[in-house]
Amino acid sequence: MYFAALLARTEDGWEASDTELDDVETLSDLADLAREASPDEDTVLVLIEQEDAWFGVVRIDGEEDPRIYVSDAAAAARSSYGEILLTDELLGRDPGDDDADLDSLDLDGTEDGEDGDDDTEDGGSADAVPHGPVGDVGILDDLGVTEKELKLLSADAVTEIADALGASETLETVR
Repeated sequence: MYFAALLARTEDGWEASDTELDDVETLSDLADLAREASPDEDTVLVLIEQEDAWFGVVRIDGEEDPRIYVSDAAAAARSSYGEILLTDELLGRDPGDDDADLDSLDLDGTEDGEDGDDDTEDGGSADAVPHGPVGDVGILDDLGVTEKELKLLSADAVTEIADALGASETLETVR
């Protein structure tokens, strides 16, 4: 089960809105949706959480490029919503690098005389998506959630982030 919400910072504090991600196919679509929530180009946070598996934070500040943090890239990669956040840039790949997708396939490694170990020729893992957090760990520093605190968040991360922002009551209205 997923939960996604938008938190938009206004002059009066944070405003929350439940968001439907069914029509969102790309990070650009998600950024546009977030920008619509704040006509004054204030900070908007998109908080996405999958039960006990992973959470993601996307921060939109006006027309700047979105900043992204994902708590567990490998878990998010198995999710259609997580795939939206796991851009080539976030994963350190060249845009459009189809080889990374091929590297992530679980082949037995015996084709063409390979010996079956999981390392690629350059010494890296054949896993295209790393286990653990990826992205901008300082995404919420100026809002009161440090890098260390962000990395320690667990199952109910969205609520914990809202608490730190002083927006827990606002978030509960859309939960």
